[in-house]
Amino acid sequence: MAITLVNPSGLPEIDVYRQVSIATGSKLVHIAGQVAWDADGVTVGEGDLAAQVEQCYLNIGTALAGVGGSFDDVAKLNVHVVDWTPDKMPLLLDGIARAAAKLGVTPTPPVTLLGVAALDVPEHLVEIEAAAVLD
Repeated sequence: MAITLVNPSGLPEIDVYRQVSIATGSKLVHIAGQVAWDADGVTVGEGDLAAQVEQCYLNIGTALAGVGGSFDDVAKLNVHVVDWTPDKMPLLLDGIARAAAKLGVTPTPPVTLLGVAALDVPEHLVEIEAAAVLD
């Protein structure tokens, strides 16, 4: 495994992610921002943030598997949520938990959460991009 996730002393421990990832692999993988499209390009979970987060994570899992990786190889995630407010956190966490259960992982790499005004099309509520390192 090319990624080690840590919470250095002096930084807060956050349950859903680690503060730092240490990458030691030889292949850097950048995954385009994933939205809630299924394999046919149809939006999944229109109007449902948790369902869309779940689909984004599943798409990242599919992209990683396609290049010989998994969520264990993710060094960093960037999450963009339309009209973000803190009251949406339970929906975000629910979507992550549902995807984690389906993928059989606990995705805890460092993550940046950004509120945005809009994404590519009005029905998309979230877009998630990932960077991974493979051996």
